[in-house]
Amino acid sequence: MPLIRSLRLVFAAVAIACASFAALPAFAGSYEDAIAQFSQDSFSDTEDAIGKLIASGNPRAAPIIIALQDGKLYADPDSKAAFIKADDGKITNAASGEAVAALPAKASAVRLNNKLRRVVAGAMAGLTLLSPDLDKRIQAAQSVFKTHDETMLPTVEAALKAEKNAAAKRAFTEARASILLFKQGASDVDKLDAIATIKARGDQDAMALLTGVPAEQSAAVASGIASAKAAIERNLAIWSMVQNAWYGLSLGSVLLLAAIGLAITFGVMGVINMAHGEMVMLGAYTTFVVQEAIRTRYPALFDYSLLIAVPLAFVVAGAIGVLIERSVIRFLYGRPLETLLATWGLSLILQQAVRTLFGPTNREVGNPSWMSGAFELGQITITYNRLWILCFTLAVFAILLAMLRYTALGLEMRAVTQNRRMAASMGIATSRVDALTFGLGSGIAGIAGVALSQIDNVSPNLGQSYIIDSFMVVVFGGVGNLWGTLVGAFSLGIANKFLEPFAGAVLGKIAILVLIILFIQKRPRGLFALKGRAVEA
Repeated sequence: MPLIRSLRLVFAAVAIACASFAALPAFAGSYEDAIAQFSQDSFSDTEDAIGKLIASGNPRAAPIIIALQDGKLYADPDSKAAFIKADDGKITNAASGEAVAALPAKASAVRLNNKLRRVVAGAMAGLTLLSPDLDKRIQAAQSVFKTHDETMLPTVEAALKAEKNAAAKRAFTEARASILLFKQGASDVDKLDAIATIKARGDQDAMALLTGVPAEQSAAVASGIASAKAAIERNLAIWSMVQNAWYGLSLGSVLLLAAIGLAITFGVMGVINMAHGEMVMLGAYTTFVVQEAIRTRYPALFDYSLLIAVPLAFVVAGAIGVLIERSVIRFLYGRPLETLLATWGLSLILQQAVRTLFGPTNREVGNPSWMSGAFELGQITITYNRLWILCFTLAVFAILLAMLRYTALGLEMRAVTQNRRMAASMGIATSRVDALTFGLGSGIAGIAGVALSQIDNVSPNLGQSYIIDSFMVVVFGGVGNLWGTLVGAFSLGIANKFLEPFAGAVLGKIAILVLIILFIQKRPRGLFALKGRAVEA
């Protein structure tokens, strides 16, 4: 802590020294005046004192403002002196830095309100504009942009001249434009240039800044502000559509991952598997078990926990899927209602088994470092966990397509899907294909659970949140058609996110369901109907 505080003082002193070269002659002697104003116990006097301290260029201004921000600046109304009380109890005279034995009897901490806290934050931003840390310089410039404190202008201009980094230079330019736009006495030319700079920024902060400009402006400036606001509104509307499209793709990737296994079993076997969501849930709990083992025994491997959990979740869910098919479903082929009831009962059994083993409460599944955080793309924010899930979903889809096209099992699955009787007459063991297909679909649901554990609560009810949506995707895209499942998932995801702002989350889903029902009336086999004599019969 002492080292950090020392660095703050050094950066502050450098910034104030830089500002002193541009300080106006009218501020001569303002340092002593500022010290005296702190004792007035007036918010307006304190605000004026902060401005005078920054403009004075005195190296002692930095520790005074830091002490004010930390609540350690005291003022005496009798002597008009200010004092700084350190963490260790030592007291110094704020003006001279000399040690003082004790605070005067009437000395009290200088008060701050919310407005003054913003002023102090802006002042501190000015004091760090010349920090050697690039991120700190940019953050300081952004803080000045929002506060548009006129006293920061000399420091901002000095920092702008010295800056070499393009991103920081842009931040300083925007901060300078913000100050000039609000500065009394600034020329119309300067203000119009500032408006152009803020318009080029084009985000919500720029819109808020232009909205807050006082109405008393010349016709040219007022017209420029109105034009800039209209342009920013159009820009934000476009980026809002892009953001909704990204949210839709993100939701679509989740729906595809949850539905792709169901599309296989539903298409090949004609089984309405109501326990499919529980396969997703088992994959999520497999991830939890893997992470718990790594946390307790091999914490250095935590970033690899998901890579370890993916094959394990596939094996666990796939094995349980094969067991379900061999023990229950094989006796119910051709009886869809009985299959639906049986798998619904199995889903309840699996949920209760998980509650017994892990408890009914949510379980914590962490994000590896490479899935944490986010980045800005234009005016939208993209989180790494959603981006990786989208990439993972497309990779699973591509691998599954390749498996169906280039492997013997894939050929047999396609044959059974198109004409089960003909496939059996050609020597394909349809019962074996059914078991492997159900295991494959369940295994894919398991790895879907690994991905969903990164964005949803891991609980016994996890699968119930996706089972209905999965069936909607499969029916809309076309039963048993993977490309239809892909198009259906992303179409429903994007449509849902575009409807939500107008109808809300619940009404948006209801609207999607109604649209799917109307669509199925026209195309009963979905977007991409399977081809084959048995299918078309």
